[in-house]
Parts: sequence; structure tokens; C-alpha cells
Amino acid sequence: MRKSKYIYDPLTLAYRKVERTWKHIIRDTSLFLLASALLGVLFFFVIQLILDSPKEKVLKRELNEVLLTYEQLDKRLDELLVIMENMEQRDDEIYRVVFESEPPPGELRLSGIAGGALRYENIRNLSNGALLEKTSRRIDELSKRVVVQSESLDELASLTGNKEALLNALPAIKPVKDQPGTRFSSGFGYRIHPIYKVRKKHAGVDFTAKKGTPIYASADGLIISNDVYGGRGFGKHLTISHGFGYHTLYAHMDKAIKRRGQRVERGDLIGYVGNTGRSTAPHLHYEVIKNGRRVNPINYFFNDLSPLQYDDLVRSAAASNQSFD
Repeated sequence: MRKSKYIYDPLTLAYRKVERTWKHIIRDTSLFLLASALLGVLFFFVIQLILDSPKEKVLKRELNEVLLTYEQLDKRLDELLVIMENMEQRDDEIYRVVFESEPPPGELRLSGIAGGALRYENIRNLSNGALLEKTSRRIDELSKRVVVQSESLDELASLTGNKEALLNALPAIKPVKDQPGTRFSSGFGYRIHPIYKVRKKHAGVDFTAKKGTPIYASADGLIISNDVYGGRGFGKHLTISHGFGYHTLYAHMDKAIKRRGQRVERGDLIGYVGNTGRSTAPHLHYEVIKNGRRVNPINYFFNDLSPLQYDDLVRSAAASNQSFD
């Protein structure tokens, strides 16, 4: 119930009740409605600033998905650039040496794409331009290097005609076949030694496999060492000389079926996986030696691996893990 209003009358020296007229009612109602409208407008703008509209929510979600896609693409580009660098290294240090040919100049591989500067300038002005520019530059770099490498491989293909003996001497296949229970377990380079628990140079690669898994010669050659008694830390092992400066070592074997002085061809059975010598589990330790220097064996696995399989192998080899010997 509305309270009554009184005013003091100086003439009568008494309070008198103020009677509300329609004018007062209209004035008070108008002020109330105006205040309500102003508060409503203020509340609307506050809500607009704090909360997103359904359309804005959709746009933000789509933007986040695009940014996530670019981040995933950037990671994939990292992997592809590593693979590209590995291919270029094999080209320069193996294929070109084998065929006595000069590799493509480094500046040719890393030269820019025509018109790239203007395209990057346009991208830079877009929302999230820095991320888009970085990704675009890396895609252009990879595209250029792929073109140069493709032309280099075409040139190498034309040089293979009279190099059959040399090609047969390349350790171009894995010494164990892909099968259940067999996997690539440790790459070339510094790894944690399984016994001493310190980082040591791992001069080959390891393949874990069940005891008795067949081991095959990776290239044509002559058995020059056959330690069936497990001397040194390699346990029972074979060394094959392939000519042209190439040797391969197969260590920790359970049994070797080839003897010193015997000739073998690529793919011949030479022994079985074991756990002899300084070894923590059944596996094959495999090394490639070129002109007396141990080199990364995965650079030579080009006869029996698809590009996807080679991609997986490179990523596995890059992982810093513990070796088995």
C-alpha cells in the first residue's frame, strides 16, 4: 500500500496530506518507465560485452579449429623437413659418391619461390598472419626442395647403367624382415647404455626380435670375420666385406651359418637372432661401415621400404631411447 505524503503548511502551522492527482501519477509512471528502459538498455549492452552470441560462438569455434589444423600442419612439416634433409644427405654422401657425380648446390635447394615476398606481405596483413606466413614459407621451402631432389634422382637414374656391381655392394635392405615380434628399437647416435646407464655413442641400429629370427645379408660380399665364440661385447657375430669400401656387422647372433671366406649375395640367410655378448634381450645389432667410418644404416634401407615405411623408420630412429647393447 502506497504511503501517504504530508507537507508542512506555514499558514496553518500544521501538516496537511498531499492529494495525488493524475498529473502526479503520470509523472511518476513516466519516470519509472524511463528508468526501467535505461536499465534494460544498459543491461543489454553489458550482456553483449560479456557473453558471445550464437554466431560468435560458432565463429570462435571455427577459428580455433583452423588454428589447431595449422599447428598440426606445422608439426607435420617439421617431420617432412627432417625426412627431406635425410634424403638430401643420402644423395650427397652416398648416391653421388657412388656414381662419382657432383650433388646439387645447397643454394639451389634453399633458394626461394618466385614472387614469394609479395605473397607473404599479403598474408601478413591477415588475422593470425604470423602463423600463416610461417607455414606458407615452410611449405614453399619444402616444395622447392622436393622439385630439386626429384630432378637429382632423375639424373642419378641415368647414371646407373654401368654400375651394377657397385649397386650390389650397397647394404640396401634391412637384415631382418618385418614380421610379428620384430621391430626397429634403437637408432644410430647417442643412446642410454642399458648396462652402464650413461649416454654412449651407439654406432649402429638395433632390431628386437624373437630368438631364432632369420638374419639376411644386406648386400653381396665376402665373410671376413666369424666369431662363433662371442668375443668382445658383440657376442657371436659376422662381418661382411662388400667391396667399394663397404662393410656390415651383424652382432649378438644365436647362431651363424656362414663361415669366413664364404661369399654371399644380398638376401642370403647368414644366421639367427640371439642374445649373446653384452646384450639385455634378444636382438640384432647391425652396423654399416664406409671407408672405415661407421655411418647411419637407415640411410641405406632404400630397396625394401616404401616412402611411408621409411618415414616411420626415420621418426623411430630420431627418438632418444635406450639401446640393447
